[in-house]
Amino acid sequence: MCYLHQPAADELDVIVPVVSGFYGLLIGSFLNVVIHRVPREESINHPRSHCPACGTAIAWFDNVPFISWLVLRGRCRGCSAPISPRYPIVEALSAATFVVVAMAVGAAWILPAFLVFAAVLIALSGIDIDTRKIPNRLLYPAVAAAIVLLGGGALLDSAADRLLWAAAGAALGFTILFAIWFIAPGGMGYGDVRLSGYIGLHLGYFGLGHVALGLFVGFLLGAVVGVVLMAVGGRSRKSAIPFGPFLAAGAVFALAVGDPILDAYLGA
Repeated sequence: MCYLHQPAADELDVIVPVVSGFYGLLIGSFLNVVIHRVPREESINHPRSHCPACGTAIAWFDNVPFISWLVLRGRCRGCSAPISPRYPIVEALSAATFVVVAMAVGAAWILPAFLVFAAVLIALSGIDIDTRKIPNRLLYPAVAAAIVLLGGGALLDSAADRLLWAAAGAALGFTILFAIWFIAPGGMGYGDVRLSGYIGLHLGYFGLGHVALGLFVGFLLGAVVGVVLMAVGGRSRKSAIPFGPFLAAGAVFALAVGDPILDAYLGA
């Protein structure tokens, strides 16, 4: 009798991040579409991807994530118009983030929820950089999807109790930034407040310490970049910079290394 080989735990520790990274590369190509079209209130399904300069539909062989941009040397095949390096950057960033998240979460049923979380953070960050806005059109469906995916994953992982922590994390993240927004209006947009609740929902699954760490790192990164921009870019203290990408980076950081940092801090 022939038995199929079942991957051991250490094999899954390698397979899951590699497969996740591959999917991240593919999804990164779609995220470029989301970043471009959602702020314009265009459909993300129709029409097909096309060159914004000449309108020519992009053939499948010119739409291979990362590789096509290199082969075309960053230019449209039809009109030679330059293609923004953002496209391969987003694709590579998506792949790398998916690997990091997969390594942090592991081979668990909850992993899809956190991969979607990573994808949404990248899309929202790109849109925030372009428009200084966190669109509800993307954030609200993402919250609904998170509730379904987190709930289903937690039940399949026999960790339903973590859902209470996720809810508490959402409340904590939202409350902290709401208080800051209320006390110092103009310091950030209300979209950042909503985003902090979405981030808290996911980080809270692992504990409220992860929520606090993620927000702290986000604020720290934002402060450091703000100071650097004032020093070298001639920006004033009142110059607006998108805060969403820093919150997103803090969230991924907390997922990746939150456990050892919090254990060391708490003396565990």
